[in-house]
Amino acid sequence: MEENNKSQEKIVRSYVRYLKLERGLSANTLDAYQRDLEKLLAFLEHQEKHVLDVELSDLQTFAAGLHDIGIGPRSQCRILSGVRSFFHFLMVDGYRDDDPTELLESPILGDHLPEVLSTAEVDQLEESIDLSKWEGHRNRAIIEVLFSCGLRVSELVNLKLSNLYLDEHFVRINGKGSKERLVPISPQAIKELGYWFDDRQKMNIKAGEEDYVFLNRRGAHLTRTMILIMIKQQAVEAGIKKTISPHTLRHSFATALLEGGADLRAIQAMLGHESIGTTEIYTHIDTSTLRQEILEHHPRNRAKSKKVLENM
Repeated sequence: MEENNKSQEKIVRSYVRYLKLERGLSANTLDAYQRDLEKLLAFLEHQEKHVLDVELSDLQTFAAGLHDIGIGPRSQCRILSGVRSFFHFLMVDGYRDDDPTELLESPILGDHLPEVLSTAEVDQLEESIDLSKWEGHRNRAIIEVLFSCGLRVSELVNLKLSNLYLDEHFVRINGKGSKERLVPISPQAIKELGYWFDDRQKMNIKAGEEDYVFLNRRGAHLTRTMILIMIKQQAVEAGIKKTISPHTLRHSFATALLEGGADLRAIQAMLGHESIGTTEIYTHIDTSTLRQEILEHHPRNRAKSKKVLENM
């Protein structure tokens, strides 16, 4: 039994190395995959089963157990997606001759749509910020950049000054899986960043943190949790009753573009989404076309799009 455990631990280490080096997953995504795999391994340990001996029936029992302990359908789907990735690795890497997840079904998801904010509600959120506080302009810039560029919160906290090309109206984003993309930035967001940079120049910035766009009062870059807390508190102060998060502004970005008539493929590419069905499509959309889609269809840009495009 002890030898089996050592063998299984070695396989898991190889899988984690594969995710990290070959698939280039971010630290946050890698942690999520590992946590989900740990759930399966704990189940298999209770069943006294090695990963190389797992059958479809074992995985169906595991999936049913997720439901029984109250894990929601979306979280079940995410966990089972990680399980499929693991067994696919085992087969491709020669540990197994078969993939027991091929016939494993995921729960059916309803048509739940995430909360979104209208442009008026984003304005309401920003206008509720007290600009007499040192972080006032910073927080307005954060909200505006999230809404105008559709960034993930992890992309925002890691945004660098060296990735800003404000004269050209775009920013370079390092997204999931170390994938780079260029995202247009609106004149409104550039203006809010300018106000924040005036305040930022007066700060004592910690060594090694000089290139981060957004800093806390101690001169270090912000964390995802800090952004989450700030936006939730600001929503309360603005009188917005919806349950929102930094991701809400990303959804609002995409919704505003779609309602404004932007091409769905362009929206997917600007968000940095990647899937089997859309990867090939992305290769046919060049950066200038993407910029034009955002500048023409995002509410922050419509009034000024013609002038900006002429100067690009």
